[in-house]
Amino acid sequence: MTPQQTAESLGIEFTRIEPGYLNLCIRSGNQLISSGHVSTAKGKLGAGLTTQEGYAAARDCAAKILNSVWNAHGTLDGLRVIKVLGCVNSHPDFVEQHLVINGASDLFHEVFGKTGNGYHARSALGFVSLPVGAAVEVEAVFEILS
Repeated sequence: MTPQQTAESLGIEFTRIEPGYLNLCIRSGNQLISSGHVSTAKGKLGAGLTTQEGYAAARDCAAKILNSVWNAHGTLDGLRVIKVLGCVNSHPDFVEQHLVINGASDLFHEVFGKTGNGYHARSALGFVSLPVGAAVEVEAVFEILS
């Protein structure tokens, strides 16, 4: 299956997004650069939310990014994931940010291939707060291959 077909088979919904205040995904040369996409889940990891709930929140962010990429490019086919930045709303003692952001990385691996075009560089960071109280925020950079 192609990445687009795989994403659809995973239940990711692709809907048109009306332009807003900021561009959710912009093309620059042969790259697509996403804005940060926040999770629907709210709260702080390590103080009310578990690592597993954070993992699901990061996966939610990645699905939203895929929709924004689809809006900018028309398909997920012919893309490679280059870089992922994951921000985790964390209690000061929480140290599993990397396990939370695996939720986003794992979805990109499923769609684009773990050793192929989904193999990416990544940072996973803890923050004292995120916009609108979101549990997780993720942004990504994609290379347009074709």
